[in-house]
Amino acid sequence: MAETEAQAAKEEKPKLIQVLGPGLITGASDDDPSGIATYAQIGAQVGYGMTWVMLFSIPLMTGIQEISARIGRVTGRGIAGNIRRHYPPWLLYAIVGTLAVANTINLGADLGAMGEALQLLIGGPRLVYVILFGALCVGLEIFMQYRNYVGVLKWTTLSLFAYVATALVVDIPWAHVGYETLVPSLQFTNQYVVGIVAVLGTTISPYLFFWQASQEAEDEHETPGAKPLNLAPLQAPKEMRRIRIDTIVGMVFSNLVAFFIMVTTAATLNANGITDIATSAQAAEALKPLAGPFAYALFALGIIGTGMLAVPVLAGSTAYAVGEVFQWPTGLARLPKDAKAFYLTIAIATLIGMGLNFTPIDPIKALFWSAVLNGIAAVPIMVLTMTMAQQPRVMGRFTLPPTLRFLGWLATLVMGVVVVAMIWIQLV
Repeated sequence: MAETEAQAAKEEKPKLIQVLGPGLITGASDDDPSGIATYAQIGAQVGYGMTWVMLFSIPLMTGIQEISARIGRVTGRGIAGNIRRHYPPWLLYAIVGTLAVANTINLGADLGAMGEALQLLIGGPRLVYVILFGALCVGLEIFMQYRNYVGVLKWTTLSLFAYVATALVVDIPWAHVGYETLVPSLQFTNQYVVGIVAVLGTTISPYLFFWQASQEAEDEHETPGAKPLNLAPLQAPKEMRRIRIDTIVGMVFSNLVAFFIMVTTAATLNANGITDIATSAQAAEALKPLAGPFAYALFALGIIGTGMLAVPVLAGSTAYAVGEVFQWPTGLARLPKDAKAFYLTIAIATLIGMGLNFTPIDPIKALFWSAVLNGIAAVPIMVLTMTMAQQPRVMGRFTLPPTLRFLGWLATLVMGVVVVAMIWIQLV
Protein backbone atom coordinates (compact mmCIF):
# COMPACT_ATOMS: atom_id res chain seq x y z
CA MET A 1 0.00 0.00 0.00
CA ALA A 2 2.85 2.37 0.94
CA GLU A 3 4.57 1.63 -2.38
CA THR A 4 1.40 2.45 -4.29
CA GLU A 5 1.04 5.77 -2.48
CA ALA A 6 4.70 6.64 -3.04
CA GLN A 7 4.39 5.83 -6.72
CA ALA A 8 1.28 8.01 -7.00
CA ALA A 9 3.14 10.86 -5.34
CA LYS A 10 5.95 10.64 -7.90
CA GLU A 11 3.77 10.77 -11.01
CA GLU A 12 4.75 13.39 -13.55
CA LYS A 13 3.24 16.82 -13.16
CA PRO A 14 -0.23 17.07 -14.70
CA LYS A 15 -1.12 19.80 -17.17
CA LEU A 16 -2.85 22.92 -15.83
CA ILE A 17 -6.21 21.98 -17.38
CA GLN A 18 -6.04 18.68 -15.48
CA VAL A 19 -5.24 20.44 -12.21
CA LEU A 20 -8.13 22.88 -12.53
CA GLY A 21 -11.40 21.56 -11.14
CA PRO A 22 -13.30 22.35 -7.92
CA GLY A 23 -11.40 25.62 -7.35
CA LEU A 24 -11.99 26.95 -10.88
CA ILE A 25 -15.66 25.95 -10.88
CA THR A 26 -16.18 27.42 -7.42
CA GLY A 27 -14.55 30.70 -8.36
CA ALA A 28 -16.45 31.04 -11.62
CA SER A 29 -19.79 30.19 -10.00
CA ASP A 30 -19.19 33.09 -7.61
CA ASP A 31 -19.83 35.42 -10.56
CA ASP A 32 -23.44 34.24 -10.82
CA PRO A 33 -26.27 36.53 -12.01
CA SER A 34 -26.76 37.64 -8.39
CA GLY A 35 -23.11 38.58 -8.16
CA ILE A 36 -23.22 40.30 -11.55
CA ALA A 37 -26.16 42.40 -10.32
CA THR A 38 -24.27 43.38 -7.18
CA TYR A 39 -21.08 44.32 -9.03
CA ALA A 40 -23.12 46.24 -11.65
CA GLN A 41 -24.99 48.12 -8.91
CA ILE A 42 -21.74 49.09 -7.22
CA GLY A 43 -20.18 50.24 -10.49
CA ALA A 44 -23.27 52.29 -11.31
CA GLN A 45 -23.52 53.82 -7.84
CA VAL A 46 -19.92 54.65 -6.90
CA GLY A 47 -18.06 54.43 -10.20
CA TYR A 48 -14.51 53.12 -9.79
CA GLY A 49 -14.52 53.84 -6.05
CA MET A 50 -14.77 50.19 -5.02
CA THR A 51 -12.58 48.39 -7.57
CA TRP A 52 -9.92 48.13 -4.85
CA VAL A 53 -12.13 45.65 -2.99
CA MET A 54 -11.70 43.10 -5.79
CA LEU A 55 -7.90 43.31 -5.49
CA PHE A 56 -7.90 43.36 -1.69
CA SER A 57 -10.23 40.36 -1.37
CA ILE A 58 -8.20 37.97 -3.59
CA PRO A 59 -5.89 36.65 -0.83
CA LEU A 60 -8.75 36.53 1.68
CA MET A 61 -11.02 34.63 -0.69
CA THR A 62 -8.22 32.32 -1.80
CA GLY A 63 -7.26 31.54 1.78
CA ILE A 64 -10.74 30.61 3.05
CA GLN A 65 -11.50 28.57 -0.09
CA GLU A 66 -8.24 26.63 0.13
CA ILE A 67 -9.02 25.90 3.77
CA SER A 68 -12.47 24.60 2.78
CA ALA A 69 -10.92 22.42 0.07
CA ARG A 70 -8.36 21.03 2.53
CA ILE A 71 -11.12 20.03 4.94
CA GLY A 72 -12.83 18.03 2.19
CA ARG A 73 -9.68 16.36 0.88
CA VAL A 74 -8.15 15.56 4.27
CA THR A 75 -11.28 14.14 5.89
CA GLY A 76 -13.17 12.77 2.88
CA ARG A 77 -16.27 14.68 4.06
CA GLY A 78 -17.81 18.03 3.32
CA ILE A 79 -18.14 20.83 5.87
CA ALA A 80 -21.61 19.73 7.01
CA GLY A 81 -20.40 16.16 7.45
CA ASN A 82 -17.58 17.34 9.69
CA ILE A 83 -19.89 19.59 11.71
CA ARG A 84 -22.21 16.62 12.24
CA ARG A 85 -19.31 14.46 13.36
CA HIS A 86 -17.70 16.91 15.79
CA TYR A 87 -20.31 19.45 16.95
CA PRO A 88 -23.79 19.44 18.56
CA PRO A 89 -26.87 18.88 16.34
CA TRP A 90 -28.39 22.33 17.02
CA LEU A 91 -25.34 24.03 15.49
CA LEU A 92 -25.46 21.73 12.47
CA TYR A 93 -29.16 22.41 11.85
CA ALA A 94 -28.72 26.17 12.26
CA ILE A 95 -25.80 26.34 9.81
CA VAL A 96 -27.30 24.08 7.15
CA GLY A 97 -30.77 25.63 7.51
CA THR A 98 -29.34 29.10 6.91
CA LEU A 99 -27.37 27.83 3.93
CA ALA A 100 -30.41 26.11 2.39
CA VAL A 101 -32.63 29.21 2.68
CA ALA A 102 -29.97 31.57 1.29
CA ASN A 103 -29.14 29.20 -1.58
CA THR A 104 -32.78 28.73 -2.56
CA ILE A 105 -33.39 32.49 -2.71
CA ASN A 106 -30.21 32.85 -4.76
CA LEU A 107 -31.41 30.09 -7.08
CA GLY A 108 -34.66 31.92 -7.71
CA ALA A 109 -32.85 35.18 -8.36
CA ASP A 110 -30.36 33.57 -10.75
CA LEU A 111 -33.03 31.73 -12.73
CA GLY A 112 -35.09 34.91 -12.96
CA ALA A 113 -32.07 36.85 -14.22
CA MET A 114 -31.32 34.17 -16.83
CA GLY A 115 -34.92 34.26 -18.06
CA GLU A 116 -34.86 38.05 -18.24
CA ALA A 117 -31.54 38.04 -20.11
CA LEU A 118 -32.83 35.63 -22.75
CA GLN A 119 -36.01 37.70 -23.07
CA LEU A 120 -33.86 40.77 -23.77
CA LEU A 121 -32.01 38.90 -26.51
CA ILE A 122 -34.84 37.12 -28.34
CA GLY A 123 -38.10 38.30 -26.78
CA GLY A 124 -40.74 35.87 -25.58
CA PRO A 125 -42.06 34.85 -22.14
CA ARG A 126 -39.56 35.25 -19.31
CA LEU A 127 -41.26 32.75 -16.98
CA VAL A 128 -41.19 30.02 -19.62
CA TYR A 129 -37.44 30.56 -19.94
CA VAL A 130 -37.11 30.33 -16.14
CA ILE A 131 -38.79 26.90 -16.24
CA LEU A 132 -36.65 25.72 -19.16
CA PHE A 133 -33.38 26.83 -17.56
CA GLY A 134 -34.33 25.24 -14.25
CA ALA A 135 -35.30 21.95 -15.91
CA LEU A 136 -32.12 21.92 -18.01
CA CYS A 137 -29.86 22.49 -14.99
CA VAL A 138 -31.59 19.78 -12.94
CA GLY A 139 -31.56 17.33 -15.86
CA LEU A 140 -27.84 17.77 -16.51
CA GLU A 141 -27.00 17.50 -12.81
CA ILE A 142 -29.00 14.31 -12.32
CA PHE A 143 -28.57 12.40 -15.56
CA MET A 144 -25.17 13.36 -17.00
CA GLN A 145 -22.19 11.21 -16.05
CA TYR A 146 -20.14 12.90 -13.33
CA ARG A 147 -16.86 13.28 -15.21
CA ASN A 148 -18.63 14.64 -18.28
CA TYR A 149 -20.68 16.99 -16.12
CA VAL A 150 -17.62 18.38 -14.38
CA GLY A 151 -16.10 18.93 -17.83
CA VAL A 152 -19.20 20.86 -18.91
CA LEU A 153 -19.00 23.04 -15.79
CA LYS A 154 -15.29 23.64 -16.39
CA TRP A 155 -15.82 24.78 -19.99
CA THR A 156 -18.85 26.87 -19.00
CA THR A 157 -16.46 29.11 -17.09
CA LEU A 158 -15.35 30.47 -20.47
CA SER A 159 -18.66 32.34 -20.68
CA LEU A 160 -17.29 34.76 -18.10
CA PHE A 161 -14.83 36.10 -20.66
CA ALA A 162 -17.86 37.91 -22.09
CA TYR A 163 -17.35 40.53 -19.37
CA VAL A 164 -13.67 40.94 -20.21
CA ALA A 165 -14.63 41.38 -23.87
CA THR A 166 -17.36 43.88 -22.93
CA ALA A 167 -14.84 46.03 -21.05
CA LEU A 168 -12.52 46.00 -24.06
CA VAL A 169 -15.17 47.53 -26.36
CA VAL A 170 -16.01 50.31 -23.89
CA ASP A 171 -14.00 53.51 -23.53
CA ILE A 172 -12.40 53.21 -20.06
CA PRO A 173 -9.89 55.60 -18.42
CA TRP A 174 -7.50 52.85 -17.36
CA ALA A 175 -5.02 55.16 -15.64
CA HIS A 176 -7.77 56.47 -13.37
CA VAL A 177 -9.05 52.94 -12.75
CA GLY A 178 -5.56 51.80 -11.80
CA TYR A 179 -5.16 54.67 -9.34
CA GLU A 180 -8.55 54.00 -7.68
CA THR A 181 -7.71 50.30 -7.44
CA LEU A 182 -4.26 50.75 -5.89
CA VAL A 183 -5.00 53.92 -3.86
CA PRO A 184 -8.57 53.55 -2.59
CA SER A 185 -10.54 56.66 -1.67
CA LEU A 186 -12.48 55.38 1.34
CA GLN A 187 -15.83 56.88 2.29
CA PHE A 188 -17.55 56.42 5.64
CA THR A 189 -21.10 56.72 4.37
CA ASN A 190 -23.95 54.27 4.79
CA GLN A 191 -24.13 53.52 1.06
CA TYR A 192 -20.39 52.91 0.78
CA VAL A 193 -20.11 50.59 3.80
CA VAL A 194 -23.23 48.62 2.84
CA GLY A 195 -21.74 48.35 -0.65
CA ILE A 196 -18.53 46.84 0.74
CA VAL A 197 -20.57 44.31 2.74
CA ALA A 198 -22.55 43.42 -0.39
CA VAL A 199 -19.41 42.98 -2.51
CA LEU A 200 -17.66 40.88 0.12
CA GLY A 201 -20.88 38.98 0.80
CA THR A 202 -21.26 37.95 -2.82
CA THR A 203 -17.49 37.35 -3.21
CA ILE A 204 -16.94 35.34 -0.01
CA SER A 205 -20.20 33.37 0.12
CA PRO A 206 -21.00 30.41 2.41
CA TYR A 207 -22.22 28.14 -0.39
CA LEU A 208 -18.76 28.33 -1.97
CA PHE A 209 -17.15 26.85 1.16
CA PHE A 210 -19.59 23.92 1.22
CA TRP A 211 -19.38 23.25 -2.52
CA GLN A 212 -15.58 23.18 -2.81
CA ALA A 213 -15.15 20.99 0.29
CA SER A 214 -17.78 18.53 -0.96
CA GLN A 215 -16.32 18.44 -4.46
CA GLU A 216 -12.86 17.67 -3.10
CA ALA A 217 -14.35 14.84 -1.04
CA GLU A 218 -16.24 13.49 -4.05
CA ASP A 219 -13.23 13.71 -6.35
CA GLU A 220 -11.29 11.70 -3.79
CA HIS A 221 -14.04 9.05 -3.70
CA GLU A 222 -14.10 8.83 -7.51
CA THR A 223 -10.34 8.82 -8.19
CA PRO A 224 -8.84 5.31 -8.24
CA GLY A 225 -6.29 4.87 -5.47
CA ALA A 226 -7.14 8.16 -3.78
CA LYS A 227 -8.01 8.22 -0.08
CA PRO A 228 -8.65 10.89 2.54
CA LEU A 229 -5.26 12.36 3.37
CA ASN A 230 -5.74 11.43 7.01
CA LEU A 231 -5.52 7.81 5.84
CA ALA A 232 -3.00 8.31 3.02
CA PRO A 233 -0.55 11.04 4.07
CA LEU A 234 1.92 10.21 1.27
CA GLN A 235 -0.61 11.61 -1.22
CA ALA A 236 -0.64 14.95 0.61
CA PRO A 237 2.21 16.89 -1.13
CA LYS A 238 0.76 16.36 -4.59
CA GLU A 239 -2.84 16.99 -3.52
CA MET A 240 -2.09 20.09 -1.47
CA ARG A 241 -0.13 21.56 -4.40
CA ARG A 242 -3.02 20.81 -6.78
CA ILE A 243 -5.57 22.36 -4.41
CA ARG A 244 -3.49 25.52 -4.04
CA ILE A 245 -2.99 26.02 -7.80
CA ASP A 246 -6.64 25.23 -8.57
CA THR A 247 -7.90 27.60 -5.88
CA ILE A 248 -5.59 30.49 -6.73
CA VAL A 249 -6.49 30.31 -10.44
CA GLY A 250 -10.21 30.06 -9.66
CA MET A 251 -10.31 32.97 -7.22
CA VAL A 252 -8.13 35.29 -9.29
CA PHE A 253 -10.29 34.55 -12.33
CA SER A 254 -13.46 35.19 -10.31
CA ASN A 255 -12.30 38.55 -8.97
CA LEU A 256 -10.88 39.63 -12.32
CA VAL A 257 -14.27 39.10 -13.94
CA ALA A 258 -16.00 40.97 -11.10
CA PHE A 259 -13.49 43.80 -11.56
CA PHE A 260 -14.32 44.08 -15.28
CA ILE A 261 -18.07 44.10 -14.58
CA MET A 262 -17.61 46.93 -12.07
CA VAL A 263 -15.36 48.90 -14.42
CA THR A 264 -17.69 48.46 -17.40
CA THR A 265 -20.79 49.68 -15.54
CA ALA A 266 -18.83 52.54 -13.96
CA ALA A 267 -17.56 53.72 -17.37
CA THR A 268 -20.98 53.56 -18.99
CA LEU A 269 -23.81 53.80 -16.48
CA ASN A 270 -22.25 55.87 -13.68
CA ALA A 271 -20.49 58.17 -16.15
CA ASN A 272 -23.87 58.95 -17.72
CA GLY A 273 -25.75 59.50 -14.47
CA ILE A 274 -27.45 56.07 -14.36
CA THR A 275 -27.02 54.92 -10.76
CA ASP A 276 -30.18 52.93 -10.03
CA ILE A 277 -29.66 49.37 -11.37
CA ALA A 278 -31.70 46.65 -9.66
CA THR A 279 -30.81 43.58 -11.73
CA SER A 280 -28.08 42.21 -13.98
CA ALA A 281 -30.48 42.23 -16.94
CA GLN A 282 -31.22 45.92 -16.34
CA ALA A 283 -27.49 46.56 -16.44
CA ALA A 284 -27.28 44.78 -19.79
CA GLU A 285 -30.23 46.73 -21.17
CA ALA A 286 -28.81 50.05 -19.98
CA LEU A 287 -25.55 49.28 -21.77
CA LYS A 288 -27.22 49.10 -25.20
CA PRO A 289 -27.57 52.84 -25.97
CA LEU A 290 -24.28 53.69 -24.23
CA ALA A 291 -21.89 50.95 -25.35
CA GLY A 292 -23.64 49.54 -28.42
CA PRO A 293 -25.55 46.33 -29.22
CA PHE A 294 -22.42 44.16 -29.21
CA ALA A 295 -21.50 45.01 -25.60
CA TYR A 296 -25.15 44.64 -24.60
CA ALA A 297 -25.41 41.18 -26.19
CA LEU A 298 -22.13 40.02 -24.61
CA PHE A 299 -23.26 41.17 -21.19
CA ALA A 300 -26.62 39.40 -21.53
CA LEU A 301 -25.08 36.17 -22.84
CA GLY A 302 -22.66 36.20 -19.93
CA ILE A 303 -25.61 36.25 -17.50
CA ILE A 304 -27.03 33.10 -19.10
CA GLY A 305 -23.68 31.32 -19.25
CA THR A 306 -22.70 31.99 -15.66
CA GLY A 307 -26.22 31.14 -14.51
CA MET A 308 -25.88 27.71 -16.12
CA LEU A 309 -22.77 27.27 -13.98
CA ALA A 310 -24.05 28.79 -10.73
CA VAL A 311 -27.52 27.20 -10.47
CA PRO A 312 -26.13 23.63 -10.28
CA VAL A 313 -23.52 24.74 -7.74
CA LEU A 314 -26.15 26.39 -5.52
CA ALA A 315 -28.49 23.39 -5.71
CA GLY A 316 -25.60 20.95 -5.37
CA SER A 317 -24.08 22.61 -2.30
CA THR A 318 -27.52 22.54 -0.65
CA ALA A 319 -27.96 18.84 -1.42
CA TYR A 320 -24.47 17.94 -0.20
CA ALA A 321 -25.05 19.77 3.09
CA VAL A 322 -28.56 18.42 3.71
CA GLY A 323 -27.47 14.92 2.70
CA GLU A 324 -24.59 14.98 5.17
CA VAL A 325 -26.96 16.13 7.93
CA PHE A 326 -29.17 13.07 7.46
CA GLN A 327 -26.32 10.76 6.39
CA TRP A 328 -27.86 10.05 2.98
CA PRO A 329 -25.79 8.68 0.10
CA THR A 330 -24.56 11.85 -1.61
CA GLY A 331 -22.59 12.68 -4.72
CA LEU A 332 -23.10 13.66 -8.33
CA ALA A 333 -21.17 10.54 -9.36
CA ARG A 334 -23.91 8.30 -7.96
CA LEU A 335 -26.72 7.03 -10.13
CA PRO A 336 -30.12 8.61 -9.37
CA LYS A 337 -31.46 5.29 -8.02
CA ASP A 338 -28.55 5.10 -5.56
CA ALA A 339 -28.94 8.64 -4.15
CA LYS A 340 -32.63 9.41 -4.49
CA ALA A 341 -32.87 11.82 -1.55
CA PHE A 342 -29.75 13.71 -2.65
CA TYR A 343 -31.03 14.28 -6.19
CA LEU A 344 -34.54 14.99 -4.90
CA THR A 345 -33.05 17.79 -2.77
CA ILE A 346 -31.42 19.27 -5.87
CA ALA A 347 -34.73 19.13 -7.72
CA ILE A 348 -36.76 20.58 -4.83
CA ALA A 349 -34.33 23.46 -4.22
CA THR A 350 -34.39 24.35 -7.91
CA LEU A 351 -38.18 23.99 -8.08
CA ILE A 352 -38.69 26.32 -5.13
CA GLY A 353 -36.27 28.80 -6.70
CA MET A 354 -38.26 28.64 -9.93
CA GLY A 355 -41.48 29.07 -7.96
CA LEU A 356 -40.29 32.29 -6.35
CA ASN A 357 -40.45 33.89 -9.78
CA PHE A 358 -44.20 33.20 -9.89
CA THR A 359 -44.98 34.88 -6.55
CA PRO A 360 -45.33 38.54 -5.51
CA ILE A 361 -41.95 38.10 -3.82
CA ASP A 362 -39.46 39.37 -6.38
CA PRO A 363 -36.13 37.63 -5.67
CA ILE A 364 -34.42 39.63 -8.39
CA LYS A 365 -34.92 42.94 -6.57
CA ALA A 366 -33.64 41.36 -3.36
CA LEU A 367 -30.26 40.47 -4.88
CA PHE A 368 -28.29 43.28 -3.32
CA TRP A 369 -29.63 42.70 0.16
CA SER A 370 -29.27 38.94 -0.17
CA ALA A 371 -25.58 39.60 -0.78
CA VAL A 372 -25.50 41.70 2.40
CA LEU A 373 -27.18 38.86 4.34
CA ASN A 374 -24.67 36.41 2.85
CA GLY A 375 -21.90 38.59 4.23
CA ILE A 376 -23.47 38.54 7.68
CA ALA A 377 -24.09 34.77 7.60
CA ALA A 378 -20.56 34.10 6.37
CA VAL A 379 -18.96 35.31 9.63
CA PRO A 380 -20.12 32.52 12.00
CA ILE A 381 -19.62 29.90 9.28
CA MET A 382 -16.06 31.13 8.70
CA VAL A 383 -15.35 31.03 12.45
CA LEU A 384 -16.56 27.42 12.58
CA THR A 385 -14.61 26.46 9.45
CA MET A 386 -11.40 27.97 10.84
CA THR A 387 -11.91 26.26 14.18
CA MET A 388 -12.38 22.85 12.53
CA ALA A 389 -9.36 23.30 10.27
CA GLN A 390 -7.10 23.89 13.27
CA GLN A 391 -8.23 20.91 15.33
CA PRO A 392 -6.21 17.66 15.17
CA ARG A 393 -9.36 15.65 15.98
CA VAL A 394 -10.75 16.86 12.61
CA MET A 395 -7.63 17.32 10.46
CA GLY A 396 -5.18 14.90 12.07
CA ARG A 397 -1.62 15.94 11.15
CA PHE A 398 -2.93 18.32 8.46
CA THR A 399 -3.99 21.26 10.62
CA LEU A 400 -3.45 24.63 8.98
CA PRO A 401 0.05 25.99 8.34
CA PRO A 402 0.72 29.50 9.73
CA THR A 403 0.15 31.35 6.43
CA LEU A 404 -3.28 29.85 5.82
CA ARG A 405 -4.20 30.28 9.47
CA PHE A 406 -3.34 33.99 9.18
CA LEU A 407 -5.24 34.49 5.91
CA GLY A 408 -8.30 32.58 7.13
CA TRP A 409 -8.61 34.50 10.38
CA LEU A 410 -7.86 37.80 8.61
CA ALA A 411 -10.70 37.12 6.15
CA THR A 412 -12.99 36.28 9.06
CA LEU A 413 -11.96 39.41 10.95
CA VAL A 414 -12.44 41.66 7.91
CA MET A 415 -15.92 40.25 7.28
CA GLY A 416 -16.80 40.71 10.95
CA VAL A 417 -15.52 44.30 11.13
CA VAL A 418 -17.32 45.33 7.94
CA VAL A 419 -20.62 43.82 9.13
CA VAL A 420 -20.32 45.51 12.54
CA ALA A 421 -19.53 48.83 10.81
CA MET A 422 -22.62 48.50 8.65
CA ILE A 423 -24.86 47.77 11.66
CA TRP A 424 -23.32 50.67 13.60
CA ILE A 425 -23.93 53.11 10.74
CA GLN A 426 -27.54 51.93 10.50
CA LEU A 427 -28.10 52.54 14.23
CA VAL A 428 -26.35 55.91 14.51
